[in-house]
Amino acid sequence: MSKLPDPFREGLARGWKATNGEQGLPEQVQCDVVIVGSGAGAGITAELLTKAGLDVVLVEEGPLRTSTDFNQKESEAYASLYQEGGGRKNMDGTLTLLQGRCVGGTTVINWTSSFRTPASTLKFWEDNFGLKDFDEATMAPWFGQAEKRLNMHKWEEAPPNANNELLRTGAKKLGISADVIPRNVKGCWNLGSCGMGCPTNAKQSMLVTTIPSSLEAGARLFYQTRAQEFVIKGDKVEGLICVPIRVNGQKTSDKVMRITAKHYVVSGGAINSPALLKRSKAPDPHDLLGTRTFLHPVAFSGGVFEQRIEGWAGAPQSIYSDHFVHNAPPEGPIGYKLEATPMHPGLAAVLMGGYGKGLAERFQNYPNTQMMLALLRDGFHPESTGGNVILNVDGSPLLNYAMSDYVLAGFKQALLTMAEVQFAAGAKKVMPLHEQAQYYTSWAEAKAAISAYEMKSYYVGGGSAHIMGGCRMGGTEQQGVVRPDGVHWQLSNLSVHDGSLFPTSIGANPQLSIYGLTNRLATGLAKRLSGKDVALVA
Repeated sequence: MSKLPDPFREGLARGWKATNGEQGLPEQVQCDVVIVGSGAGAGITAELLTKAGLDVVLVEEGPLRTSTDFNQKESEAYASLYQEGGGRKNMDGTLTLLQGRCVGGTTVINWTSSFRTPASTLKFWEDNFGLKDFDEATMAPWFGQAEKRLNMHKWEEAPPNANNELLRTGAKKLGISADVIPRNVKGCWNLGSCGMGCPTNAKQSMLVTTIPSSLEAGARLFYQTRAQEFVIKGDKVEGLICVPIRVNGQKTSDKVMRITAKHYVVSGGAINSPALLKRSKAPDPHDLLGTRTFLHPVAFSGGVFEQRIEGWAGAPQSIYSDHFVHNAPPEGPIGYKLEATPMHPGLAAVLMGGYGKGLAERFQNYPNTQMMLALLRDGFHPESTGGNVILNVDGSPLLNYAMSDYVLAGFKQALLTMAEVQFAAGAKKVMPLHEQAQYYTSWAEAKAAISAYEMKSYYVGGGSAHIMGGCRMGGTEQQGVVRPDGVHWQLSNLSVHDGSLFPTSIGANPQLSIYGLTNRLATGLAKRLSGKDVALVA
């Protein structure tokens, strides 16, 4: 792998302006726009603003790792590319939260699934949060540009691996719809290690697309540099205070860097973005900041088959079913999207459940195990109010998100559905991820056992790689933290461009929703700041 080209390192050799905070930061920096973060929202924003001729600075807390560093080793990838080494959790420890923490953010370590925001979600936002101009037809061109820029297309370059194909097989036998997932890849080697960084640069993440184009156009990048707080006076931000940090997040010194800009963009992702605004004591007259923070809580089910599945090999996600999303009205039981989970050994050790001898026995079935997941669509029901981002004593963020009885009821239904699909696909035995679970050898046995599960925190095994909300958009300042154009309701020169804008979860993998929405907001911001019309693609 080391002999493959590494365009990012080649750019650095040509003189891209990238500074490692651990090696020292200047005391003062001036620019037109500073962007906090370097993930989906930040990357799209940086590319559009630099196209408009604006002087852009990107501030990233995580390290810079490029394709040369990606070696398909879980032990290194989780520690260096993920928030809290892959161990970020909600406050009560019931859900593991997977988010990126590196140049390129979560786009570097996601599994490439690319879905537009469902029309039903956009309609709910219009009806409940005053977002009148965000319907499917209006958003379509913005999604389309992002899809073209990032090479998103249905994954038909290679057959789905068995881990994904069995989802389609079981769904078809039950009369459930299933389709091919669009992925943002170009020249994919079908290695399956998307969650550890793409060693071939096939994944069209911000690390290989918009961040390089922005640096080539003169943008400056500061990494291992934490945005500590905004200096706010009246209705304007006057500066951003940053501190240099080591890879482990510790400050290297008490020295700070102050960035002064005409406009400030927060793109740190849900959890970190509201936390930054809270540390800065940003105006919040209606107590909305950090509230309605949503996940797609994820339930898992493992099916053991006669044949080898080898779920660690091949595109991690290529088949899905929305049958249980479209048939779930907001006032009814929670809806969920079915997908497959890659089965790398470290991840599999968690998803198969148990410990010690019990886990060792389950690992005997590892090569023959197919793992299915269900993304639960939170935020559409009166009993589905999400969580709240608060600050720890040291100013770091915490997510207070407790699974309600409504969400837990959705977990039970999802476990039933996944077991039925797996048996329909030919599974010899199935084990849902639940403390009371064991292997079941028939659908009838599984149905009776799952129906009797106690559904409460710590009994249900789950997690989420999709965190949304906390700085939601709203048609009025009583409905949202920011305006429909992304600008903060009370701070005229600060915008939010990331998944924290969503008033609910969206019911689909969120990267394209962030790209499309940010494309629209950043295009408008570029016009207001420079007077120029710009676009992601010509």
